[in-house]
Amino acid sequence: MTSATPAPPLPVPLTGPAFGSYSADDVVWLLKDLGDARLEAPAAEREQSIQSGKTNYAETLPVEYVPSPEYQQLYEEALLRSARRLAVAVGVVTELVLEARDGQPVLVSLARAGTPIGILIKRWAARMHGADLPHYTMSIVRGVGLDQNALRYLRAHHNPAQVMFLDGWTGKGAIARELSAALELFAVTDGATFGTELAVLADPGHCVEIYGTRDDFLIPSACLNSTVSGLVSRTVFNRELIGENDFHGAKFYDGLRDNDVSDAFLDAVCAEFGAAGVAEEVAAGVRAAGGYAATGERPTPSWAGWAAVEQISARYGIDNINLVKPGVGETTRVLLRRVPWKVLVRSGAQNDIAHVLLLAAQRGVPVEEVADLPYSCVGLINPLASGTGADL
Repeated sequence: MTSATPAPPLPVPLTGPAFGSYSADDVVWLLKDLGDARLEAPAAEREQSIQSGKTNYAETLPVEYVPSPEYQQLYEEALLRSARRLAVAVGVVTELVLEARDGQPVLVSLARAGTPIGILIKRWAARMHGADLPHYTMSIVRGVGLDQNALRYLRAHHNPAQVMFLDGWTGKGAIARELSAALELFAVTDGATFGTELAVLADPGHCVEIYGTRDDFLIPSACLNSTVSGLVSRTVFNRELIGENDFHGAKFYDGLRDNDVSDAFLDAVCAEFGAAGVAEEVAAGVRAAGGYAATGERPTPSWAGWAAVEQISARYGIDNINLVKPGVGETTRVLLRRVPWKVLVRSGAQNDIAHVLLLAAQRGVPVEEVADLPYSCVGLINPLASGTGADL
């Protein structure tokens, strides 16, 4: 009788300061360090390749945007304005996450937008409840799914039922759908059942059950790239660099340390945790956004954002729904990393999205005011090719 082939060893996670500017106490990266791999490509070149279906968006990286002094100032002003609002939303979503996992969640944020939010959730739980929650960050790629080796690592070290996946915000809900499908598949292939909930700081797309707010407002960490995310790139899934037994990859931009505001962003929000009235606002937000403790049921997502994107696609003659990026965070990403066509802005929202308007002006992107827009703004990617591509 032949013995079963032993499973390959699991990859070793990364921590700061060897990888990223966050401390090891804040986050463990379930990623492979891609070092000096040349992955950055001009936006137009990447866009053509993605939309034609030649490559997945995660096979290359956009060139890191270096903000102008004017743009950096807008970021600082936005953080000053919104720190308290962010603290309340962090408190609400943390309390709901604790409730959903019996006070002992394993936090797993989706890199990279989810990483600073996951750290804030970890810090709220520590300050308000004395809880030392484990926090990991891992990759999810649209069209590929969740990093299977990262899931295997989590299964080997924790009870999958205690894991809670986290992200910064929702747009139309593509990541929520991708997450659910990936976890359902993993349950079949690997026999481990993770909860399919996705908890986010802001859910303007109305597509998750656990959220801090559904307002479409600026989360300042969306304004910047690696310099507010521990100096780590977005994740990479490129088979020339990622082996069968590797985590998905990312690059550590150590050379950008002089521009790094990652810890300053966290500290600004955490400074508001104990401010007068925040605890009361959080309690009210939990009652409004949760309701689970009182009713035994969480609110059912309406997916209103997805429906709105379908309507926008039809209105503007866009045959690929993935080229429509709704919400402040997604619109910012379009302007920083993609080839934008135009930006739609809801009437009266201009004062809240000054950074979007500045980026649009710098890049020569037309801005169109739309009275009935359900989001503060929507970014439309230039439909350069007829193929659907693998886009996020």
